[in-house]
Amino acid sequence: MKKLILKALLLTYFCTAASVALAQQAPQAEVSCFESRKGASEVVKRDLQPGWPNVKCSPLTGAVLWWGDPFDGTVPMGDMPLLENIPSGKAVVKPRSEKLALMPLCGVACHNGVGPKANPPKLPTSKKPTPIPTMAAMVPDLQNLQHGRDRIWCMDCHHTTQRNKLVDNFGDPISFDQPQLLCGKCHGDKMRDWRDGIHGKRIGEWASTGKKRWFTCTECHNPHNVQDGIRNRGFVQIAPETPPQLPKGMKDAKHELVHGVAH
Repeated sequence: MKKLILKALLLTYFCTAASVALAQQAPQAEVSCFESRKGASEVVKRDLQPGWPNVKCSPLTGAVLWWGDPFDGTVPMGDMPLLENIPSGKAVVKPRSEKLALMPLCGVACHNGVGPKANPPKLPTSKKPTPIPTMAAMVPDLQNLQHGRDRIWCMDCHHTTQRNKLVDNFGDPISFDQPQLLCGKCHGDKMRDWRDGIHGKRIGEWASTGKKRWFTCTECHNPHNVQDGIRNRGFVQIAPETPPQLPKGMKDAKHELVHGVAH
């Protein structure tokens, strides 16, 4: 009987050790969550230092709950009109060009004006809208382009020959990392509010001249389908986070209804 017990204990020990070893060797599943808009601002969870993650993801919505380092992966925003008073390096953005896999491909393979002599790519010669079945297949949002309510088309925003760039009113290219320079062409009031910190999202230091990460237009808005969402503002509705628990001893949260400053 004692021999059987001993064998069982040894078998349990070796099975446990083998399970631990296999678990350590098995690759960890990649966890990612979005910062502002699903499909456009995903960030992969990783440790900045042992036990210090770069982000914490919501198990309910899949959105970022907090950042371990708000400036992780950012670069200086670059020149912006009327923002010359911001100290150098204090306004940063997260570049998105590297995530736009189709744009560099399109820019060098089909729409750069260079191609096989027998069948060169046909570039548009005017701003007259024409159907582009290939692009509509690659970007489903283009099947029902709602931006501008039929008043604009692709070449109003995308550079004619440099498809990995946007375009300004003078035909000069704009980086995909600076979409606000494009959006401000039509949405001047929103551009002003964004520039003043009223519209949009910023994280970082509290000081007015402190370092902050600025979220650009397309990190929150889908430029190809801006009417998406119940509120018709380009935001697909997501389930809200559960409310925080009340401190012990409090029956309700009516104190939240009282203004903190007497008028």
